[in-house]
Amino acid sequence: MLLSIDKLNFSYNSRPILSGITFSVRPGQLVAILGPNGAGKTTLLKCINTIHQAGEGTIFLDGNDVLSMGREHIARAMGYVSQKTEAPRLTVFDAVLLGRTPHMGWQVSRNDMKMVDAALHRLELQDLALRYLDELSGGELQKVAVARALVQEPRLLLLDEPTSSLDLKNQVAILSLLRQVVDGHGMAAVMSMHDLNTAFRFADTVIFLKNRCIHAVVPCCSVTATMVEEVYGLPVEIHHINSYPVVIPLDRTEEKSCPVQ
Repeated sequence: MLLSIDKLNFSYNSRPILSGITFSVRPGQLVAILGPNGAGKTTLLKCINTIHQAGEGTIFLDGNDVLSMGREHIARAMGYVSQKTEAPRLTVFDAVLLGRTPHMGWQVSRNDMKMVDAALHRLELQDLALRYLDELSGGELQKVAVARALVQEPRLLLLDEPTSSLDLKNQVAILSLLRQVVDGHGMAAVMSMHDLNTAFRFADTVIFLKNRCIHAVVPCCSVTATMVEEVYGLPVEIHHINSYPVVIPLDRTEEKSCPVQ
């Protein structure tokens, strides 16, 4: 296993946030963490990356105990994209180049520059390379953060709602790119999401969180309407389009019809 988590607990000011979290991730897997607001999705990602220190439990990455790894080792092994990206007075190129910091010596190499340039082109950011971050939209900032994580060349990518600020086209572009990177480089990605249908379209496996615990870990193709209703408290139907599950809410308390054109 690339990532193995066993009986992870985390509390904030004595208030339990995560309890008994256990799951594993193989190379080549794209895993989506789903659940209602406050379920602990962001907290779980931060515990894996040791931004938050877990109270109990173990986290192993490639057989190494993450909780005993130094920050530099973690930075080489994991790339983290937060939900909110800061916008300091840096150019896009320099911001992405920072992702190479764990691998660089005293000087920036030609290879570092090539990797940054390649990432900018893959994310269609090349025309913004010399723009400053504080001049960008929220969606553009999110793409810069993903590019910076990719040039880190991590074994594991952690992404906190990576599509939250993106339009439909860019959502598909980012997740398609993550799918390609995970499939082709022997790495894995774990991302928190709110959009169930998008998660089912691109992820291999979903982890449902509820009441601080894991409610279910299932392949996307095995998600049932009962699972979704138990986690979100909302009746749904699940239909399949091109083999992908699509969730349709059934709450009709404020049902309205669309006029026929």
